[in-house]
Amino acid sequence: MEALIAQLVAGAVGGIAVGKAKSELSLGTVGDTVAGLLGGLAGGQILATLAGGDTSSLIMALIGGGGGGAVLTAAVSLIKSKMT
Repeated sequence: MEALIAQLVAGAVGGIAVGKAKSELSLGTVGDTVAGLLGGLAGGQILATLAGGDTSSLIMALIGGGGGGAVLTAAVSLIKSKMT
């Protein structure tokens, strides 16, 4: 349970960080946070699976969550910009 919460928090932080670092990739604070949460959950789970299934590792949850949140936020922003 702690790893899941860590993935969500790290994902939200990663999403917000991408939005603040590159304003053209920002979806707004709420959009960055939501995309980061979803990306953090997905990224954390994917990294845990690739690392051998240790889903309880807090370090892996933070790394995967932060990276996943940042990547998904940037991807959604780029897709949104191409659609408009």
